[in-house]
Amino acid sequence: MKKFSLFCLISSSALFVFQESVKAQAQVTSTSQVSNVEIPHVNELATVVTTSTPLLAQVLKVTGVKIDSTTTGIELVLETSTGILPEPITTTENNTLIIDIPNTVLTLSDGNEFRRENPAPGIKLVSITQNDANNIRVSITGETSVPTAQIISSDNGLILSVIPSENQPDIELTVTGNPNTATVNKTDTPLQDLPFSVQVFPQQLIQDQRALNVGEAVRNISGFALSGRGGGRNESSLVTRGFTADQFRDGFSEGNNANRVFTEVSNLERIEVLKGPTATLYGQSEPGGIVNLVTKRPLAKPYYQAEYIGGSFGFNRGNLDFTGPLDSNRNAKYRLNLAYENTDSFREGVETERFFIAPKLTFNLSSQTTLSVFGEYLEDSRPVDFGLVAVGNSVADIPISRFLGDPTRKNDVYQRRAYIFLDHNFSDNWSISSAFRTTSSDQDFSAIFGRGNALQFNNQVLPLQAQNNDLSFNTNTWQTNLVGKFNTGSIKHTALIGFEWGNERRTTVVENANAGSINIFRPVYRFSVGRFNTIRNQDEETNLFGIYLQNEIAVTDNLKLLLGGRFDTVDFDLQDNLNNIKSSTYSDAFSPRIGIVYQPSKPISLYANFSRSFVSQSGSSFDGTPFQPERGTQYEIGVKADWFSGRLSSTLAFYQITKTNVLVTDPNRPTFFIQTGEQRSRGVELDLVGEILPGWNVITSYAYTDAIITNDTIFPEGNRLANVPRNALSFWTTYTIPQGDLQGLGFGTGVFFADARSGDLNNSFTLPSYRRVDASIYYNYRNFRAALNIKNLFDTRYFESAQSRTAIFPGAPLTILGTISLQF
Repeated sequence: MKKFSLFCLISSSALFVFQESVKAQAQVTSTSQVSNVEIPHVNELATVVTTSTPLLAQVLKVTGVKIDSTTTGIELVLETSTGILPEPITTTENNTLIIDIPNTVLTLSDGNEFRRENPAPGIKLVSITQNDANNIRVSITGETSVPTAQIISSDNGLILSVIPSENQPDIELTVTGNPNTATVNKTDTPLQDLPFSVQVFPQQLIQDQRALNVGEAVRNISGFALSGRGGGRNESSLVTRGFTADQFRDGFSEGNNANRVFTEVSNLERIEVLKGPTATLYGQSEPGGIVNLVTKRPLAKPYYQAEYIGGSFGFNRGNLDFTGPLDSNRNAKYRLNLAYENTDSFREGVETERFFIAPKLTFNLSSQTTLSVFGEYLEDSRPVDFGLVAVGNSVADIPISRFLGDPTRKNDVYQRRAYIFLDHNFSDNWSISSAFRTTSSDQDFSAIFGRGNALQFNNQVLPLQAQNNDLSFNTNTWQTNLVGKFNTGSIKHTALIGFEWGNERRTTVVENANAGSINIFRPVYRFSVGRFNTIRNQDEETNLFGIYLQNEIAVTDNLKLLLGGRFDTVDFDLQDNLNNIKSSTYSDAFSPRIGIVYQPSKPISLYANFSRSFVSQSGSSFDGTPFQPERGTQYEIGVKADWFSGRLSSTLAFYQITKTNVLVTDPNRPTFFIQTGEQRSRGVELDLVGEILPGWNVITSYAYTDAIITNDTIFPEGNRLANVPRNALSFWTTYTIPQGDLQGLGFGTGVFFADARSGDLNNSFTLPSYRRVDASIYYNYRNFRAALNIKNLFDTRYFESAQSRTAIFPGAPLTILGTISLQF
């Protein structure tokens, strides 16, 4: 805690000095003379004007408003006589585009409010009001959906080129600054109004850091770490707040039966993270939180991108992204994403190949109804790699490139998916969305890896086993959500009613054989594989059903409540074909969520919440008592704040999570389990993200996590949970030159730090602390982009995570990736 207190003191001091320096700059700037010039029309501007207004500038006056008709909509001009208006903050609500302009007041000759009804076909209303003492709000309401707008700053005003929904049905605004909404709450509620910690990681940051998987992206968010990687075959288990954070795709679970490979990040629009138990909306899930992966969707505006990435260890990858309308009215749209990757690795003998294709179609069946049909096909081939081993209480002193198995044996996965989305607006305030996803995959697994959990012969020899797996997976999930907004007197409600049905089937055949051993210091890659014996042949089926309700209540403009609850049932059937035994398990759970938000001022939100999670457990204790679901319970308080007119956003959270009903070994019958285990995590998290100055972006986080065992029959109480650092820090910043001869040239750098971590629940060995530094340089010129990303700049030896004493995963050494991209 002393380290955290010192961090807060240093951060607060630095923030105060920064604010004072910006104020001083603003005072100097405000004294400069500005000549009066006529505001040009959009079609008269050769390029978009980039402002360089200080963040804390003087309050400017809007002295006039003009609306001109255009061939596609309207042109709205806000006139000033005192300087460039600050950069606006853009949001949407129902069919209204809302543009808030900070440090600005209305001083119109005919009053302090502007209103124009039906200025053009498709646009119902344009209004401009004084939102508070130093901010004005521009509201543009479409007849059937949200209009789109191009926002351009000029020396003496602001120009908005507005296109109604009939001409451009998609909301395709390019907005700088911080994302202020997320789909992870299944409503369009602003993040400031949500009583829990939510972070959004956009595609631009994925590109800037050249993140190749989800784990590389979420390390920017406080409290995240990696856990066991299942032999490097698929996405690492993500850990936050000491516990697993389950992955979802567009609201669908990415559990083991649904996704068997690394997620294709080139198909993602953004990554949303909701911290803490989330069973109220997402059903059974671990208490750490969820990572919701939002897929790219078809756009009405034509866009084409071709990208090549090449670099260290024979890395080669190509991406294609095409989208646009299929008809002149833009009622039908398509998108096609393709990717191919072929690469070696810093791990000896490891070669990977994957192919991905995702065709998508969206149809506007009417002005209120949209149907989307998406498909995905993915092939992935790579060795099963369990990394290094522990000797004593630390990782063996051997090269991180050493492969302790047979890299020529591969894990091949063929995965197919289809989605159907149907969205309908009954009115401005009521809408329904229904989605169905089906997934099928086949996995052919062949590997040689460590047998048992200990070395032999003076900690030099690792016993080996050979394994062949033949697996198939099928999942079908249907979700429907009804969202309505209504008032009871002066109290506003946003109600959500939904249900989810799911069916998961899994067939597993596993064969094992003795494969001799390997000396970890002097390996000889000749394996004596014995006779294979089938150790598992089983069919599993799970049926899930959940119904949930949530009500977001705005008691006043600055006091909001959230009440929610979900009831789930889980039926699990197991057919053991080896022993001809069939067993069934039924479990149910109710998961509540309660939250409150109080906003003493518009940029500040104080919040608190209570929430629960559950994960069903199969089987029973020695006396035949069925296991109850594992439960997680969280208490959290925090504060969210926007700084510098919304350019910078921060979230500070304090929490405690207790996980109960954990299965532990029965002390009287070691071959059975009992549900007396308990684990607890408490900590502090700070996230800061935004654009400090035009072109200068930053995302940084810090987490203090105290995660321990509080009750167990095998491991001592007080043992730390595996792979959870007590202190973790991330910092990433980029700067792009906004104008001049070097316009488009940018630089990025970042550091990622993690404390020493326990490698297992027994705390028998430790993963050392590390500091990893990354850097990048890039250049954007019209439709061309070139970038160079340097990962682990100082070639630090570090370890990302551990699964056991014989499965420790090293981080990659110095890696250089070059990118060339063309966009049209």
